[in-house]
Amino acid sequence: MDATQVSELRGFIDECKSNPRILHHPSLLFFKSYLQSLGAQLPPEVKSQCEHMQETGGEAEMSSTREDSDSSKPSENDDDIVESDVELDNADVMEPDNDPPQKMGNPAVEVTEENQDAAQVEKAKAVEALSEGRFSEAIDHLTDAVMLNPTSAILYATRGSVYLKMKKPNAAIRDASAAMEINPDSAKAYKVRGMAKAMLGQWEEAANDLHVASKLDFDEEIGSILKKVEPNVHKIREHHKKYERLRKERHLRNAEREKKRQVEALEREALSALKAGQVMGIHSTGELDTKLNAASRASRLAVLYFTATWCGPCRVISPLFTSLAEKYPKVAFLKADIDEARDVAGRWNISSVPTFFFIRKGKEIDQVVGADKNGLERKLQQHAAA
Repeated sequence: MDATQVSELRGFIDECKSNPRILHHPSLLFFKSYLQSLGAQLPPEVKSQCEHMQETGGEAEMSSTREDSDSSKPSENDDDIVESDVELDNADVMEPDNDPPQKMGNPAVEVTEENQDAAQVEKAKAVEALSEGRFSEAIDHLTDAVMLNPTSAILYATRGSVYLKMKKPNAAIRDASAAMEINPDSAKAYKVRGMAKAMLGQWEEAANDLHVASKLDFDEEIGSILKKVEPNVHKIREHHKKYERLRKERHLRNAEREKKRQVEALEREALSALKAGQVMGIHSTGELDTKLNAASRASRLAVLYFTATWCGPCRVISPLFTSLAEKYPKVAFLKADIDEARDVAGRWNISSVPTFFFIRKGKEIDQVVGADKNGLERKLQQHAAA
């Protein structure tokens, strides 16, 4: 792929970043399918209101009011994080070299003294050629030296430094990495690889190698290159920190939404067990526990009224209790006959009727004993507003 094609491809990628919707264009279906086959996550297709109305006919217009009211609700798509490009100083970054890999020797072979001497002769010839700017000739001599003595880290690192002068960073990286396998403490190998990574715009990796080289054997050239590399590394790391923070915030928001949805679901389930505006009869402790638990989950006040068919005062105050249930639909009104629900009356130690218990979150907070209409209304008004 030549430089023009690479430039056009980069321009297309930039356009996709600024306007991801173009990936859904019918003409790019083949590219969209390819991305999805690699496991890429594409942004959802967003249709215009006109397109939506054309697909749904009159339904879009009829549901517009409902959609407008729902538009203010957050959705998962509202939290999609699309990272922007980092503005880096890439003035000296070059296209990678794609030449076939250079010859590499076998570092496991036993090298004779004769081959070591011959390798030094070839290295000397390479230095002479290099001093006269004959880089290709220098590479040839160094390659001969490497093949004669493949156990020498300095020969690989030296050849890598020549590849740097020839603007072949990938070749330099291969030689530097080979040198490190032989000698993990080769300062020259780290320096060569760090410089090559910088030429390719791989700023963080370049900085790591250059810092290691600096610790092993600092020179002014390393310091000069780091002055160009480190500002870009700082920008990249700040960029990563920013989006990592945004992702954490998104995770917390989503977790909070999920928690809220679960609470709302429990509340809806609880409310379905309560009959708003009606008095609910209680016939057993199990039934009472169900209603009180539902009231607790729905954060509702519950009023438990104990009565009896033979009780005259109960017959007087029962109509008021029913009317209060209609007046306070967000309060759970429960009614138990002590003769029918003896287990319930026994649990609450009922000694006289009528008796009213005010209950919140399963605990008694107040009571009224006797057919005290004013007291019942006053207590209800007090606790319902709490």
